[in-house]
Amino acid sequence: MKSVVNQEVLALNGDEAVAYAAKQSDVDIVAAYPITPQTIIVEKFSEYVADGEVETEFVCTESEHSAMAACLSASVTGARAFTASASAGLALMHEMLSVSSGCRAPVVMAIANRALSAPLNIHGDHSDTMAERDSGWIQIYVENAQEAYDSVIQAFRIAENLEVLLPAIVGLDGFTLSHTLENVSVLSDDVVRKFVGIRKLAKVLTHEGKTVPFRLDPENPMLMGPIALQNYYFEFKRQQEEAMRNALKVIQQVHQEYAQISGRSYGNGLLEPYCLEDAEIAIACLGSTAGTVKTVVDELRADGVKAGLLRIRAFRPLPVEGISKAFKNVEAVAVMDKAMSFGGNGGPVYQEVRHVLYDSDRHPYVINYIYGLGGRDTSPNQIRKIYEDMQKILETERVENPIQYVGLRE
Repeated sequence: MKSVVNQEVLALNGDEAVAYAAKQSDVDIVAAYPITPQTIIVEKFSEYVADGEVETEFVCTESEHSAMAACLSASVTGARAFTASASAGLALMHEMLSVSSGCRAPVVMAIANRALSAPLNIHGDHSDTMAERDSGWIQIYVENAQEAYDSVIQAFRIAENLEVLLPAIVGLDGFTLSHTLENVSVLSDDVVRKFVGIRKLAKVLTHEGKTVPFRLDPENPMLMGPIALQNYYFEFKRQQEEAMRNALKVIQQVHQEYAQISGRSYGNGLLEPYCLEDAEIAIACLGSTAGTVKTVVDELRADGVKAGLLRIRAFRPLPVEGISKAFKNVEAVAVMDKAMSFGGNGGPVYQEVRHVLYDSDRHPYVINYIYGLGGRDTSPNQIRKIYEDMQKILETERVENPIQYVGLRE
């Protein structure tokens, strides 16, 4: 797809690409606390503030918990809010993540994915965001710095859509993407500002019988996140689930609109299939790993092996129908997890893909490969071995070990 607007190519690492996208998105407030490998994002944005390139209020808080509290408070007044974090910082935010979602505050947060302690590790895996998969936040995982830039811009439109009104995470693999320099094509400030637009507010009926914008406003007082016991709490949670379902459609719509402007698309915005049309064996994964898998798929295809890949871009909401359809002709699926679910019989992505396929008309063999914890490198040869394992499964018609570990010393 060809871009309809002129773009500039900049040399940016993933963190800088995120900060640049936030700079262009007309953000009202950034509240943040630094943590490796996210720090560059908020450092760079603070430079934009200091240099007068944005009119954003930058708040240096005493912790990540406070950073999310500040973003929530600003968002429920109608402001556009952004922050970034990783690992223990995200874990410290945990309480405020569910509060932000429950208050329907469309905060956008970039996560430079990093392992959780202990032992202390500053490198990239998905244990931090996977621990928050049920907190009510949309989760989008990107493959490279270009997609990080594009996805942050899209995230504001998605989160603030009146049929969604949920906060959104954009995850980029720590160090692998956050600190790696790439060519990134950026839109002009005017084009991005027009695309994200001015935040619209839902209209609600107050206790005074007035229809007013849904925000905290002394002129039209209302409560957000009040106590709701047995008589109402359940209904609030059901509304969040409905908003997640709506997000499936909105993510695709926003992605398509952005593609028409930028000339860049990532599957349908939810899933990116690669050589899946006639694939017999396929890998499902998130994030930057997909780039390496694509290279291996190309090599296998040259050798006559019908290999494929499904990159899951949106993990929340989970595109159930899309996953089922993508694997409708596949005979064996290997799900790669960059996180563990201790005692859960496999990693989190494996569990969810497997439960999707359980209800499918076709039931391929499904195996789990846990890899890359703490940023451990996973080579093309190791990925090729995964495809070879699937070929053996098809030959023997048996899965002897459904949960395996890549590159682990045992």
